[in-house]
Amino acid sequence: MNTAPAQSEPRNHWVLTFVCSDQPGIVHAISGAVVAARGNITESQQFSSSDTGRFFMRLQVESPANRQDFEAAIAPVTETYGMTWQLDVVGRPLRTLVLASTAAHCVNDLLFRQRAGQLPVEIPLVLSNHGTLRDLASFYGVPFESIPVTDASGKADFERRVLEAVEEFDIELVVLARYMQILSPELCERLAGRAINIHHSFLPGFKGANPYRQAHARGVKLIGATAHFVTSDLDEGPIIEQNVVRVDHSRSASELVAIGQDEESRTLTQAVKWFAEDRVLLDGARTIIFK
Repeated sequence: MNTAPAQSEPRNHWVLTFVCSDQPGIVHAISGAVVAARGNITESQQFSSSDTGRFFMRLQVESPANRQDFEAAIAPVTETYGMTWQLDVVGRPLRTLVLASTAAHCVNDLLFRQRAGQLPVEIPLVLSNHGTLRDLASFYGVPFESIPVTDASGKADFERRVLEAVEEFDIELVVLARYMQILSPELCERLAGRAINIHHSFLPGFKGANPYRQAHARGVKLIGATAHFVTSDLDEGPIIEQNVVRVDHSRSASELVAIGQDEESRTLTQAVKWFAEDRVLLDGARTIIFK
């Protein structure tokens, strides 16, 4: 008699997101579809927006069903409720293009956390309008390219390369890691919903060069950062994450810069992590974040 324990059936770990008009019966229908796919829900979050009348849901499901079978199980529900939905594998690294200029702090944080396994992304290229960060990218073993942007022709060349890289590497997310150029409306439209930018919290009060010195001169008491989706409205895209830290008169201008850069790095990395984990859903001009 064979007394060896039976091996458990291989199980996939799926992440699903659903968006549709809010109405009765959605959760019951989705749960039934998961059961039909022999699934076990390991994480579930939902939100009904009273402002837009839309329903949002994120599930993580373990199931022996492959993608085709799982999609077939949930298709009747998604069709009945007119859902926008997405199915992916939990923890799959998101193919991410990083755009940079000369500031190293955000790029360094992204590359370090990718290598340390703390950020579920795969970065095949850092593309910059300066060569300053070439050695940093090389340290992490990430390919680096630089295209000067000194005039309209250079800007067109850079943006053309962005789109080429998106196709070449099957890019799912573009991160502006302190990339100090304004993207054209055309590129913003091509990257809508899959490009994230970071900026300091002083806007619109302190624009241009040396905003931290301007803030120091005015005696600011709060320093922070905002990560948001890129849109053609400069720095006004849907907000994904914000952080702030209190400061006082004892801080020098250089200390404010260091504090601000820490907040920028932390905020951008968090936004990228949530996006890569399918935790960010758009609700018009704002975001729903399932932490």
